[in-house]
Amino acid sequence: MLQRPAAQPWQKWNHRAHCRLALPHTSIGGVLLRLLYLALTSMFTLLRLMPISDRDKDAEILALRHQLAVLQRQTDKRKLTWPDRALLAALLHRLPRARLRQLPLIVSPDTVLRWHRELLRRRHAKASRPKRPGRPRTVRSVRALALRLARANPSWGYRRIHSELATLGIKVAAATVWNILKEHGIGPAPERDHTTWAAFLRSQAQAILAADFFETKTLSGATLHVLAVIEHATRRVRILGATAHPTAVWVTQLARNMVMDLQDAGINAKFLIRDRDGRYPASFDTVLQAESVKVVQTGVRIPRMNAITERWVRSCRTELLDRTLIWNQTHLLHALREYETFYNEHRPHRTLASAAPLHPLPEPITEPDQPTHLHVHRRDHLGGLLHEYRHTA
Repeated sequence: MLQRPAAQPWQKWNHRAHCRLALPHTSIGGVLLRLLYLALTSMFTLLRLMPISDRDKDAEILALRHQLAVLQRQTDKRKLTWPDRALLAALLHRLPRARLRQLPLIVSPDTVLRWHRELLRRRHAKASRPKRPGRPRTVRSVRALALRLARANPSWGYRRIHSELATLGIKVAAATVWNILKEHGIGPAPERDHTTWAAFLRSQAQAILAADFFETKTLSGATLHVLAVIEHATRRVRILGATAHPTAVWVTQLARNMVMDLQDAGINAKFLIRDRDGRYPASFDTVLQAESVKVVQTGVRIPRMNAITERWVRSCRTELLDRTLIWNQTHLLHALREYETFYNEHRPHRTLASAAPLHPLPEPITEPDQPTHLHVHRRDHLGGLLHEYRHTA
């Protein structure tokens, strides 16, 4: 007696054929739509060939055979979809085996005949299947909870999630949990239990700073060098200074000033990311290492390793420097201080859910308290270059 083996959740058991048939990844509706499209195109092709003479048809067949031979020499692996297999099986199953072996097909004749047998076996199995209602769909809240547990705990497999749901009093089968994860593209636990760079940086953001030099030009053509530091967790920016001659003494003093500011703000930084710019002297790293801050240098010409700072420099250029004529160093420092205050206290950030680094979002206005008229006041910075909107008191 043939015993039914334990079927996996992604397989079904065919009682008539006594074999497992792996379901295609494509939905049944998409497969039927594709098959209908292929059938219609084949019918229109047949109608187009009817008025053509036999001589022209023979020439076209020879040309197509030659193209098929060329493709067979160039292509190593052919991939056919389920509708393609069904159409080929329906068109070629009536031809004798000897004739099939003479045709320059991209698959063997035995493969085409096997496709046809599988189609018939599936049709008979579906017809003999008893008409009974399927299992009711899992409640949406249970599905959402299973997905929430999977995303919050990458090391949990579907068995572990099933056990956690059981401790909460939710009765659901382990195979159902497996199907829920598979439908939403969540793989097995060994494939998810690894730390990505994005997750690592988010978990360590409280202890990471990033620094960078950037340059700007004055009206007289002089080049001014600006050093800025940004906090990864809060996105708060500190403009350390600007000068035309970034000497080693000047840069070292900026490092000391930054360390004192961080201590006053109660920030316990452990790492500082910077590039390999020659304007950083060895004393710059020494000052930071004395405060237990490890300096991490990026790769050579790899700005993406310091992406947050590079993105802030671009914002500073787009919103301020590209729209301002800088007269001298004093004017540049004044403009940068104004932009620093605006950036830290008002400018929304997508990473912070549209909040500013130093000011969280206010409580949303509920429907009963919705005012009929909004009184919003605009405050201009730098002569109207930057706008700040607030409710009128």
